Amino acid sequence: MTGLAARRTGADGAFPIGIPVLALVASAGGVEALIQVLGPMPSDLPAAVLVVQHQDPAGPADRLADILQTRTALVVRAARDGDHLRPGLVLVAPPATHMIATPYAGLGLIDSGELPPARPSADLLLATLAVTCGPRVLAVVLTGRGHDAQAGIRAVHHCGGTVLAQDEATAEQFGMPGAAIATGLVHAVYPLRDLARAITRRLASAP
Repeated sequence: MTGLAARRTGADGAFPIGIPVLALVASAGGVEALIQVLGPMPSDLPAAVLVVQHQDPAGPADRLADILQTRTALVVRAARDGDHLRPGLVLVAPPATHMIATPYAGLGLIDSGELPPARPSADLLLATLAVTCGPRVLAVVLTGRGHDAQAGIRAVHHCGGTVLAQDEATAEQFGMPGAAIATGLVHAVYPLRDLARAITRRLASAP
């Protein structure tokens, strides 16, 4: 296998992050959706988990991580610049920052500034995961307004990753999942109650 096909599957070693990564991205209504997705997951989940939820930039850095930690067996904390990815650890993007994947199985945090309004940015996280993880990325687009993540999932698809989305009937706001689905690049659409099971099943067979 050579060329673009090889790069998309990671067969030529083009993707430096060698573990599966689950990226959960959300906006309005996302806290409850994240709880329902992370709640049933086992503590030995064979993937690193990254969470981007649009938040008030003035909010406490640990608030979302603290909420999620009480509802899941996984270890959850706010991400710090230079953190390393490891299976079973959930790292949550803090308010007023963007979170990116680096080539060293780690994370970088970037001050979001005044613009763009979507902060943290799902597009930035997903695009950097695409080029560092390739087919090991499983991106899940949850409830939210707007279209953040639409460009990011194009990058994930281009590099061989997988994209799931929450369905309209269970999304408090269908803007983000709807925009993702409109690309034609989403592999499957699920009601919120079925997403945890679908994610766990896919991670069990991850490359």
